[in-house]
Amino acid sequence: MKKHIPNLITLCNLFCGCVAVGMAVTGQFGATGLFVALGIFFDFFDGFFARLLHVKSEIGLQLDSLADMVTSGVVPGIVMCKMLSMSNAVWIMPSPLNVIVIYLGFLITLGSAYRLAKFNIDSRQTSGFIGLPTPANTLFILSLPLILEYQPIPFLALALTNTWFLLGITLLSTYALNAEIRLFALKFKDYSFANNKVKYVFLGLSALLLIALKMIAIPLIIILYVVLSLLKK
Repeated sequence: MKKHIPNLITLCNLFCGCVAVGMAVTGQFGATGLFVALGIFFDFFDGFFARLLHVKSEIGLQLDSLADMVTSGVVPGIVMCKMLSMSNAVWIMPSPLNVIVIYLGFLITLGSAYRLAKFNIDSRQTSGFIGLPTPANTLFILSLPLILEYQPIPFLALALTNTWFLLGITLLSTYALNAEIRLFALKFKDYSFANNKVKYVFLGLSALLLIALKMIAIPLIIILYVVLSLLKK
């Protein structure tokens, strides 16, 4: 029975991703963020329990990627499409160019699919990551409409409703997912400060940013993660 526990947790991730898809399609970004966060929570603990129970399996690896493809691949693509559809320049473009621009948001989904497929066969990513992990990228993308909804600071609102800015974010996100950049993983072999300095600094600064900036902190935390990884290297 215990061998099925990690897979059941992975399926919880997939369920949350499916619900998040429905919420994203209808523009309910708060609920989308909630179910994606739950999905990422389950995504972390399926691997944790697989290691704890010593029940790693090939089917678990493949199931994990399929669940991530929905929660951290399809959902951010839909969210970006919705944001592009509400942006300032898209509806003054001639048809069908405006429709094409809107669906360019799915470049994030394509980049996520390629990253997940590559991750499964890349032996270099056992203790860290090469390229931005899909959950981190998803949190970055999902934070954008939430900032608009809950912390609409004028200059940020102007940027986040600008079609060209959103397209730039889309391209940068797609690139970051598959870039040859080594990033540390938040896995602890031990809890000593000497062996985990960068991780503890990252967690401490992230907590401070969340307290000070709330929703705006999320994209800054993802940027901080990349910067600290580069400095660590």
